[in-house]
Amino acid sequence: MALQRLDRKEYLDKLIAFRDKQLIKVVTGVRRCGKSTLLEIFQDYLLESGIAEEQIVSINLEDFDYNALHDPAMLHAYIKERLLPNKMTYVFIDEIQHCTDFPAVIDSLYIRRNVDLYLTGSNAYMLSGEIATLISGRYVEIKMLPLSFREYVLSTGSEDNLPRKYRSYIQGSSFPYALELKDHPSALRDYLEGLYNTIVVKDIVSRKKISDTMMLESVTRFVFDNIGCQLSSKKIADTMTSAGRRIDVKTVERYLNGLMESFVIYQARRYNIRGKQHLKTLEKYYAVDIGLRYMLLGTSGTDVGHILENVVYLELLRRGYEDYIGKIDDLEVDFVTVDPRGSCYIQVAASVRDENTLRRELESLKRVPGSYPKVILTLDEDPEADYDGIRRLNVLDWLMGNSNVN
Repeated sequence: MALQRLDRKEYLDKLIAFRDKQLIKVVTGVRRCGKSTLLEIFQDYLLESGIAEEQIVSINLEDFDYNALHDPAMLHAYIKERLLPNKMTYVFIDEIQHCTDFPAVIDSLYIRRNVDLYLTGSNAYMLSGEIATLISGRYVEIKMLPLSFREYVLSTGSEDNLPRKYRSYIQGSSFPYALELKDHPSALRDYLEGLYNTIVVKDIVSRKKISDTMMLESVTRFVFDNIGCQLSSKKIADTMTSAGRRIDVKTVERYLNGLMESFVIYQARRYNIRGKQHLKTLEKYYAVDIGLRYMLLGTSGTDVGHILENVVYLELLRRGYEDYIGKIDDLEVDFVTVDPRGSCYIQVAASVRDENTLRRELESLKRVPGSYPKVILTLDEDPEADYDGIRRLNVLDWLMGNSNVN
């Protein structure tokens, strides 16, 4: 299977489901996670279903050929000229945030008959504040991530030897193009470094008007080095200041917001299980790609348990769950997930073959009241087990979709 045509079926199915619906389809996600390719695949699907080529208008605002269309009036005029009377026109605009006043353009196109709009963006800011208010109720967001473990395995053509493929998955990168470079570690590192620098320069530094890029990288390294650990802006500022890198809390918050808005990191808030309320401090952060983490941290970034926790967190996001870190008395539950089917409580551990480790992982789940599903996900290649209603599953089988937590 050619790399650029990797089947991103879960995302493609969502676009197909919303086709011709009176909603603006907005695909968001970190740069190079596959948004543009997804739109190309969907356009091919439209052509195969009988849509004529002239019914498709496709624009990539990062392409120099479309630089003039960064002006909203020019973009609107360009698209308006290509709309067909009495026929549906499918309008695709890649990296819409480069248009200076894109909500006005989108709003104008939205109210026209026979226009089906599809947008992509690499920054969550495009759907925040006044922008979201302007198009509120008129759009659906499809949140895209780099390749899942299952997609990575399927790209190899075989589901054999999942443990070995998991090691390759976390030691390489989940970005689609990285598959072409998996046998060339030096080239892969150069690719990831270039991608990271592009995100920092285009999506964070310029928009946040950050002058100290080295300090931004220091904060990024700190967060990447502490994935799965409870953090606060104050803790980060205090730790870095004590290490000789003086930074205040507000600056840390600005940097963290930039990293989150660019989808480089994701924040998981804490949740008091007994009190059923969100906690305002000591969140956890997870990296969008373990390969980026290795690129910044080198071999010091090796941490099997926290890396596995990171992989599980992103997979829960892919499956549409709301994810929180659970607090139960003085203990912690790695993930409290919420979806229309209800809550589920998940512990993640590299191994629970040690009795003390198993006892520790079970203890917090045993304290959770109610009969909601409770699961331990582990890399242990042992048969599925049940401990008084708490299931232990092999995490690789779960990542492949062969077992469910609910």
